[in-house]
Order: sequence, then structure tokens, then C-alpha cells
Amino acid sequence: MVVMGNLSMGENFKEGTYLGSANGYKGEIKVEVKLSKDKIEDIKVISNTDTPIISDAPVNIIPKKVLQTQGLGVDVVAGATGTSRGVIAAINNAIKFSGYKTDLRRVKETKEKFTDKVVEHKDDVVVIGAGGAGLIAAIEAKLNGANVTVIEKMAFPGGNTLISGAEYAAPENWVQKKEGLKDSKDQFFNDTMKGGDNESNPNLVRVLADNALDGAVWLKDYVNVVFEDRQMFFGGHSVKRSLVPNGASGVEVIGKLMAKAKELGIPVYLEMNAVELITEGNRVVGVKALTPTETHNFMGKNGVIIASGGFGSNIEMRKKHDPRMDEKILSTNTTGITGDGIVMGEKVGAATTDMEFIQTYPVCDPENGALLYTGDVRLAGSAILVNKEGKRFVEELDRRDVISFAITKQTGGVGYLFWDQAQLDKTEVAVHHKGEYEALLRRGILVKADTIDEAAKHFGIDAKELKTTVEKYNEYAKNGKDLEFNKRGGLVAFTEGPYYILKNTPAIHHTMGGLVIDSKGRVLDKNGNPIEGLFAAGEVTGDIHGKNRLGSNAITDITVFGKISGENAAKNLQKVN
Repeated sequence: MVVMGNLSMGENFKEGTYLGSANGYKGEIKVEVKLSKDKIEDIKVISNTDTPIISDAPVNIIPKKVLQTQGLGVDVVAGATGTSRGVIAAINNAIKFSGYKTDLRRVKETKEKFTDKVVEHKDDVVVIGAGGAGLIAAIEAKLNGANVTVIEKMAFPGGNTLISGAEYAAPENWVQKKEGLKDSKDQFFNDTMKGGDNESNPNLVRVLADNALDGAVWLKDYVNVVFEDRQMFFGGHSVKRSLVPNGASGVEVIGKLMAKAKELGIPVYLEMNAVELITEGNRVVGVKALTPTETHNFMGKNGVIIASGGFGSNIEMRKKHDPRMDEKILSTNTTGITGDGIVMGEKVGAATTDMEFIQTYPVCDPENGALLYTGDVRLAGSAILVNKEGKRFVEELDRRDVISFAITKQTGGVGYLFWDQAQLDKTEVAVHHKGEYEALLRRGILVKADTIDEAAKHFGIDAKELKTTVEKYNEYAKNGKDLEFNKRGGLVAFTEGPYYILKNTPAIHHTMGGLVIDSKGRVLDKNGNPIEGLFAAGEVTGDIHGKNRLGSNAITDITVFGKISGENAAKNLQKVN
């Protein structure tokens, strides 16, 4: 029998099975806890609405630790703090319902001691990082005949790809053709070069542009990633070309990549922290990695692929290259994105480039820095950004860095994204990102109101000026031209309420700098020569996006160069020319 409610107090548990619930990162978490007289016998998480894959880690790990220690003073899972705390709180609430009065959160878990044990692994290729770039590289290496192992320092795979919208920029794609949109590889090349202020290596951008569509088709047809029958128009692009994965979430991409890796027999070691590249002479032959109790040497006779991401969560590294990006600036990145691969590469002589170019994303949570996918209504072309004074101040589809900088100059360093019910329905962001949407309403960062006056009052915005701004915008939509900011894309007039306003601020999103690579994915030294046995792909590399990455180019980047590095690492003993 499942028991709910407050029972009589006592020093021992009251035997039975109890339900408890608490808020996680995005939604409610429910658990079922079975108690005997003197022991927590079993814990089951029966409901969890937080982000899949990330939340899977604490859902699996936290109950095991609680059962092991018989207490709730367990550490949260790094990168999944919100879900971890939600699971712990739900367990605590279930035990409280039993009538138990002692605070079990005071009981701390005991740590296993580190030993001198060294575990040896032998493969053809070792991949550092189980994010999108790493998994793609591993799959491609396997398809080219190599035995591959992937190591990941976090308790879950996915990296920044997992928490992204995972939109994919591809010229001449199948949705464009269906919609009758003209595009070309050259146009994509030019947009990317221009978007990075021509600071990119044109040879790498050419590779990106020429292979973008093939990469998207590979994800769709081989990896089985489901793309929706629509596109998005990201700032800086000259045409709508960004494919949208199912649910507009990186969960679709990482979930399918992990399934394909499993199908191919590629082991993925989690909580395996790479700390050093192993070399013999001038050749990289493996990786030294640590767990809480052991050292592991992963040897790769063909080579090592670094796909560990950028350094958006490493405050000291950020400040070293751009002092403005200090602890006051929040980050959209997972906590594991700390530049480890860049540091390891530098220690074996790798060159770096563009390290000073750090991008912020304009529409982020003002409290925790998380990228707000509810704000993707902006990309549909009709939402407007206003300030506390109720006025627009930037083109809403300009480059991310331009919009971010404009927001920082407004009152309080925040912006307010305004839209109506028709646009919410059209974009379906409340459906695709239901958990986030509901959490934002609950926290008051997003307001829904029947009138503009009521919505503006929630944030103290000048309602009279906001209504004037809306009237102006509607006139622009009627005439087909934005006379203030020349907004690209279609202009759609606002209609009836309810109306929505989302408070937002910029947060660090992407680091454009990293290891220097060539068109084969080989890491180069300071003299421009390949370091034998060392490859890289994804945000750990530099020279592809220049000063500023265009939205949806990251997934194109990790796919194109993930495939290239994987193929060439697999063939490395035959020499890459």
C-alpha cells in the first residue's frame, strides 16, 4: 500500500512505502520510498520532467548513493544540480510523510579513496568527449575500420550539444527546396565569413560550407535523427536555412548518436576525466584519465581525437583572454566545458587561435544564465525586444554579439521580449519546451496577461511607451518595412492578447577560439605542422567562426569536422596526405 500524508512522529521509520515530490530544474519529480523499521530499503523515481539524458544521471545515481549511505547528505551530480536537488528533496519529503523527524540530510556520504591502480586500455582511436563532435567522430572512425573508445568526464554524455536547440544550418536542404527558397554553398560560405568579421580561416569555412548538407543527410538517414518539417531563421544568415531536430532539442541528436554508438559497439566511459595526452617521441599515442579511485591509460595506436568543447564555464580562462567575461557574466554552458582539451593540446605543442573571441547569447535566464528556448519565438520574426522604457533598441534578428551588446547598455542590463498569443501558437515553443515555459511562468521571469498594461506592470515597464512601440511595429508590418531597424524576415503584426513578456539577459554561449586544425582535422603546432596522432573537432577548435559564430552553425561544425577527424584518425597509420 502507498501511504501519503503526515504520520505520527517516532525515532524509527514507520514501515511502508511513501510518495514524495519536489520541483526539479524544469518540473516536478516524484519518488516512491520503501522503509523498514530501521532502513531505507528502496527508492524509485516514478516521474521526472527534467531534460532527458542530463536528468537520467542524478535519477540513477542519487537514489543509489542514498541507499548506500542511508542519508541525504550526498553530493549533487555535476552539471545536473537542479535535478539532483529535486530528487534529494523528493526523497526527503517522502520520508517526512512517514513521520520520521531526524534530518537525514546531515548524514554525509563517505568518499572512496584514490588508489595506485592503473588500468590499461588498447584501441585504435581514443576520443575525448562524448558530446556531439566526439560521438560523431567516434562513429565515423568505427565506420572506417577502427576500434574506438570514448571517454567523458561528466556523469552523462552530450556536452553543450545536449542542452542546445541543435538546429543545423545547411544550404540547399530539403525543407528549403520544399519552400522554394534559393540558397547555395557559396552563399552560406559568404554569410559565415561575414558573420565572423572575416577572421575565419577561409579554407576551413569552405570545407564547412561544401559538406554541410551531406552532414545533415548523414544525421537524418544514417544516425536516424528526426528533423521537423520546418526551418528557423537565425541572425546573420541571409536566408532561412536552419533545420530543426525533433522537439527543437539536442536530446534528439545526442540520444540518436548514443544509440548508434551502442549499435556499433563503441564503449562510452562516463565520469572518466582526461588529464594528459600520452606521447612517444613526437607522436600522441594515448590519454591518461582519472576516476575518483583509479588511473586509466587509454592507448590509441592510430591517434587521439580531442572533442572536449570550449571553455565557457572556466571563469579564469575566460578572463585571461577577455577580462570583460568575468564571474559577473553567467554562462549557458554545462559545467564540464572548461577548456581541458585546449590545455592538454597546448602541453604537447599545439597552436591556438582566436581565444579572445567569446560569444554571448542574448536571450538567457537572468538568474542562472540558461539559454531560454521559449525565447525562440523571436526567431519567427514577430517578437520584439524592448527595454524598461518600453522602446525597441536593436534589430531582433541581428547577430548574437550585436544584440547582446545592445542589451547590456539598457536599464538594468536586461531586455524584455514581447509577443502575443498568435505567435506563441505559431512557433509552438510552449509545446516544444513545455517544462521550461511553465517553470518561467512559475518563477515570474515570463508573464502572461490579457492586456499590454497588465503585462508591462509585472516588470515595471513603461506601458504607455510599449503600446506606442507595438502600434509602430504593426504599421511597419502593414507596410512591409521596419523603418527603425530594417528587420529582416517577414514582419507580422501583433493582434489580440493574451500577451507575453520574457525578461532576459546575455550569457556566455560559445568560445570561438581553440586548437588550430587543418582541413583534415589534424591539430597543428606553432609552425603549422601536424602533430602526429592528434586530431580535434568541435568547439575545442578555432579559426572556423572568426569573431562571432552564426546561430545553428555549431551543429554543422561538429558534424562536418567530427566526421572528417574520425575518418582521418581511423586511417592515420596509412598516413593522411
